[in-house]
Amino acid sequence: MQYNFERFDAYFRAYLRRGICGGAPHKNWNYKDDLTILGAYDLYRATGDVFFRDRILDLTGELLPPDDQPLGHNLDTISFGKTDLVLLTLTGNERWRRRLAAKQAALAEHPRTESGNFWHKDIYPWQVWLDGLYMALPVYLQDPANAEDALHQIEEVRRRLYLPEKGLYRHAWDERRAQEWADPETGLSPCVWLRAEGWFLMMLVDVWDLMPRQSQKERVENLLLEAINGLLPYCDRESGMFLQLVDLAGEPGNYPETSGSAMAAYAMMKGARLGMLPAGYFQRGAGVLAGIQGACLKGTGNTLVLDGICGSAGLGPGPDHRTDRDGSVAYYLSEAIRPDNQHGAAACMMAYSEYLRGNR
Repeated sequence: MQYNFERFDAYFRAYLRRGICGGAPHKNWNYKDDLTILGAYDLYRATGDVFFRDRILDLTGELLPPDDQPLGHNLDTISFGKTDLVLLTLTGNERWRRRLAAKQAALAEHPRTESGNFWHKDIYPWQVWLDGLYMALPVYLQDPANAEDALHQIEEVRRRLYLPEKGLYRHAWDERRAQEWADPETGLSPCVWLRAEGWFLMMLVDVWDLMPRQSQKERVENLLLEAINGLLPYCDRESGMFLQLVDLAGEPGNYPETSGSAMAAYAMMKGARLGMLPAGYFQRGAGVLAGIQGACLKGTGNTLVLDGICGSAGLGPGPDHRTDRDGSVAYYLSEAIRPDNQHGAAACMMAYSEYLRGNR
């Protein structure tokens, strides 16, 4: 089945013309900016349209942090290496190779849990979040010598965070069972948050072709197929999307969430295009993207707005010293829905790019 995504195409072009946040105020470079750059780069590769290449160069020109900015023990800052890699590919300038190497060097010294996983940040010690695998591992695997270690970390996450009875992953795990949100027996956070699942799925399809050996690729394929098959039964029939809290369809206030749905659509279509998944999963992913366009892309022409995007969600006080991020159902459903938020806009760019590449 073919879908008409012309409204998405118009939305992405207008969004990138307005700026890296779609016209919203921008403060400091963060992993959401990397996601926007990846979305624009995927559109450039899928279309060959130099508009997207030129927007990448324009948007990064004044916004990137300085070359000598300390990275700290923070997987979100490691994600900046993805933008470095895009700029290296587009320009050939060795400056970007040096910046990428700095992120890889920081990972060599990054603290780990006793299980061998990078912990999320110094402010989240001994904690493994699904988000962090996406932030770190595509950068870490630019050196293929790290493949077995990366696979160990992924498979540890499967062992610790996966719920076989649901086919889903919890958002995070506290090895020390010290956090308010952590189950005292398992260390797991209480809920299945859609965007966390989305980060994990995108990581799997993005690290697959960085694995140097076929046996390693097959291990990633098996995890992707299991995770996608676990998620698909929870698809919301009315919208064609997935819910903010994936497995709680009857919960008041739960809603079809754009960013995580787009991440899942991207993973299904890319996985099918690469041969990681059977071909039929491409149509399943395209159907989810069509559901997002129908339910959440509102308005016409230059007034298009992408709605249904969870602005942010995390666990524990964080840098803002919040007291509400306890991992509860009420918490995840209380976080603001922010139209045109980068998480959703960029993930939809990436998913649409996969649709175009799969239909060549």
